[in-house]
Amino acid sequence: MAVLSLALAAWAAAFALRDRAVVLRQLKGAAVVEAALVLQVLAAVVATVRGEAPDDAVTFWGYLLTALVVLPVAAAWAFAERTRWSSVVLLVAALTVVVMEWRLLQIWAGA
Repeated sequence: MAVLSLALAAWAAAFALRDRAVVLRQLKGAAVVEAALVLQVLAAVVATVRGEAPDDAVTFWGYLLTALVVLPVAAAWAFAERTRWSSVVLLVAALTVVVMEWRLLQIWAGA
């Protein structure tokens, strides 16, 4: 998950550095990351039902649901903003997902 989001962030950074707006292919890439996040939510639901929930379930679910919302909001914003800042918005959102994934792993491990 984090690797996909990092790849999206690198792609958006390359566009931002070249002063280019987000293209439809990047938004499709964000959709792939989002689909992987949905699968992660489903896996977390199954694990929770089986009794494998993390100690701090509220924080875990907060991070997970926020990560699920960040990319669609950023994609809508990037689609509406047709300047290089759309690439910056997508870059920040993708990096946000990376950080949230890192925190989710820490919370799940009990750190």
